Amino acid sequence: MKTALTTAAAAVLAMALAACGGGTGATTVDGGTFTLVSAGDPGNLDPHFTSLSVTIQADRFLYDTLVNVDSGGALTAGLAEKWEGDTTTAKYTLRKGVTCSDGTPLTASQVADNINFVSDPANAAASLGLYVMPGAKATADDAAGTVTVTSATPDSFLVRNIGGLFIVCGRGMADRSILRQGADGTGMFTLTEAVAGDHYTLTRRKDYAWGPGDWKTDTRGLPDTVVIRVVGNELTASNLLVSKEVNAAAVVGPDQQRLKGMGLTQHDTESPLGELWFNQRPAVPGADVAVRRALTQALDLGQLGQVLTSGTGKPANGLLAPGLGPCGADTIAGLLPASDADAAKSGLDAAGWVAGADGVRTKGGKRLALTFYYPSTLGSTMQAAAELVQQRWSAVGAEVALKGMTDTESTQVLMEGNWDAALVPLGVFLPSQLVPFFSGSANNFAAVDNPAYEAAVQQATTIAGADGCGKWAEAEQALVRELNVVPFVNAVRPTFVQGATLETSQGSIDPASIRMLG
Repeated sequence: MKTALTTAAAAVLAMALAACGGGTGATTVDGGTFTLVSAGDPGNLDPHFTSLSVTIQADRFLYDTLVNVDSGGALTAGLAEKWEGDTTTAKYTLRKGVTCSDGTPLTASQVADNINFVSDPANAAASLGLYVMPGAKATADDAAGTVTVTSATPDSFLVRNIGGLFIVCGRGMADRSILRQGADGTGMFTLTEAVAGDHYTLTRRKDYAWGPGDWKTDTRGLPDTVVIRVVGNELTASNLLVSKEVNAAAVVGPDQQRLKGMGLTQHDTESPLGELWFNQRPAVPGADVAVRRALTQALDLGQLGQVLTSGTGKPANGLLAPGLGPCGADTIAGLLPASDADAAKSGLDAAGWVAGADGVRTKGGKRLALTFYYPSTLGSTMQAAAELVQQRWSAVGAEVALKGMTDTESTQVLMEGNWDAALVPLGVFLPSQLVPFFSGSANNFAAVDNPAYEAAVQQATTIAGADGCGKWAEAEQALVRELNVVPFVNAVRPTFVQGATLETSQGSIDPASIRMLG
């Protein structure tokens, strides 16, 4: 996979936890099966070759990271018990006694191999630029259990980014084919059955003793089995909750009202959902900022956000998932054009797009024909939003075809470039994680070229941590100003839970937090 696309964000992604609903009074019980609904099939499970939120959720059960991020955004112990660093170097000291799913010990050399694999552009890992910068070099001291990383370019959040990479064990690094529908990690669970498009069954490792933070080996209430059921229809997912066939499912659409009436425990996650992207490759209409501006003006973004979220969303104020990263300034205020159909028509006139007898505009003999893609896995509200876009753009002289795409299809569709505009929720927590999608990378699926953004990024990357947030905000404003992306609404996505308790972090359920209830 080459993008960090999220669904219901997707997710992508999907991000901060706010627990609603009270306790049930039930007590924890050991063992049992925890069943989780996944809105899409995880696809390729290799953790270095995907950034889809549904796959990240599955991989969190199978793999560990050097550091963890708790629900408040603070770093806690993972595979590493200690860490230190700045913008160009990071050092991690591994916990002792960590073993892989086949019983072999995890070594510092294996961790370094993961980082060096991802940092090599020739391997085309999806994690490149998100967790590991190109050209980063990792060295290991197996005797001391330390891994030292030197970044070829400054990275404001180097310790956290490298620390967030899923670590694959030796067998999987030697033969990556076993990772596509299998796993080789140090995670709390092993994969025992994979039926693509239907379900994935995971079994808990009873020897797991290196969980996040101050994990206790005698923790009570852990499930013995986890089943991830692939259910693309929200109505079906809701019915499974009602019939108590599943323990947890995220529901964005109108069915959430029925579930709220049942008194289930609810965890709300606010995440980017309404993000409008234009393909900016040469000869595509969206390559012209005047066209991007006119098409944005043709929309009522507030209305579109209401339709997309069934009225439950919140206006976006930036490209980052709210609440979990160190940066959170409003980077949108005053930069998006107001809804104005007449101004949109005038803008297209000025850009040379002439209205034809059939109402469709042409320029140089080419029709203003647009193919608009949207994530079909997000249900009827996403399709309704796409139809509203089609209606508004048709009214100003565009010919618009709509096409839905599944999570796994989205990567191929967007990277091949045969699209004109799309609703693509992109869920990230750090501003540095946006860079691969907007600056000269294979992940730059919209072919964005924004010198002001790149200049601001160059300055921001030399400042460690939150001290650089002001410069990162300037960079993000440069993108919005040029309408390289149009963020307009965040989803408030409830995950309904019954028969268990749990927490979320980094946009998905934390496996170590699940407790079964009697």
